Amino acid sequence: MPNPVSRALRSSPRGWNSAIAGKTCIRYSSSRTSPTVALIYQAIDPPVINGVRKPRKPGGYQDSGADIAYTLRTKGIDVVTPSSSPQESSHEGWCFPDTEEGIYSAVQQGATHMWANTILFSSHPLQISKELDAHASDLYIVGQPPSLVEKFDDKAYLNGKLRDLGGFTLPRSWMVRDSDDLDQLVNSIDQYPVVGKPVRGRGSHGVKVCHDATELKAHVQTLLGEAPLVMLEEFLAGEEATITVMPPSPARPRHWSTLPVVRFNHADGIAPYNGVVAVTANSRVASEEEMKDPAFGDIMDQCAKVAELIGTTAPIRVDIRRFSKDSSFALFDINMKPNMTGPGRPGREDQASLTALSAAALGWDYATLLKNILQTAQPLNVFRKYRSPF
Repeated sequence: MPNPVSRALRSSPRGWNSAIAGKTCIRYSSSRTSPTVALIYQAIDPPVINGVRKPRKPGGYQDSGADIAYTLRTKGIDVVTPSSSPQESSHEGWCFPDTEEGIYSAVQQGATHMWANTILFSSHPLQISKELDAHASDLYIVGQPPSLVEKFDDKAYLNGKLRDLGGFTLPRSWMVRDSDDLDQLVNSIDQYPVVGKPVRGRGSHGVKVCHDATELKAHVQTLLGEAPLVMLEEFLAGEEATITVMPPSPARPRHWSTLPVVRFNHADGIAPYNGVVAVTANSRVASEEEMKDPAFGDIMDQCAKVAELIGTTAPIRVDIRRFSKDSSFALFDINMKPNMTGPGRPGREDQASLTALSAAALGWDYATLLKNILQTAQPLNVFRKYRSPF
């Protein structure tokens, strides 16, 4: 397929750039200055937000952090690490903890670009640390603004806002609180299957397709034991795919969708978590023939509009699925932090993420994808000034 994206990136301008993406003024770091990159991983438990705590990932994303750091270093980019000589076969020693002390340690070692490979929230040190105030204009961050993540990691909230605005295709949904009459709510649902899931989930944790009222009630009771709020959705029975939306960059001043990655070999109707089944075993980029279906183009536009609306500054991943065979697609899961694993380190040959698979269709290998994401870094003070559109 023609690859105008790669041509645009190869001819990207040097120096400082300003662009308008939605209503946000974007400032990029000078490409004449080589960045010094530090990765941070999740060492802090996310806070309870509206009664719900997002599950912490075992290892805190150190595996993908090590993949990123190792690959950037092998491509000649300066990467500082907490260990003087981290082992390429281990995920430890490549990333700093996302505590105030860990972040400041990376800055003291000369980091100019902080890759936030972690879960962010409004009280995160990147947002509130006084120690970082002096560096707020010259420390560049790869990631989303913390307050954006806190607000829009709530799947029910974001989907509800999109539904209210109109112009976005979404499945029917219901919210269940621990104070609700569960029997009445379950009995009011007139069509099965129904998917029950956490409002602040991670991977496929807690996501289950329920085929009748009895099964749904039991699953909701289990989820309410973990959090006081549960999300129910109409089960989308058709083809599933996922779309990565890239943020503005020097080469492309607007949000844009990469090619869809089609998912298959589901387990009980749900795509399995990549920590259990590598995505290379159950995912592929949509073919040129498949892309002739206008349903793909329509949903790609919707995905880019979501990212532009909320003002993302790093890639997001939107999971989509058809209501039935050959129908239109619906957005059903918008992920503020897509998995970013990739091949390079020993034993990681099959660890391409969904985003990396899609990037490969553009002619970008894993290292090129990371370098292009690095170009989207924004100053810390821009992140701290983020304001939600609603």
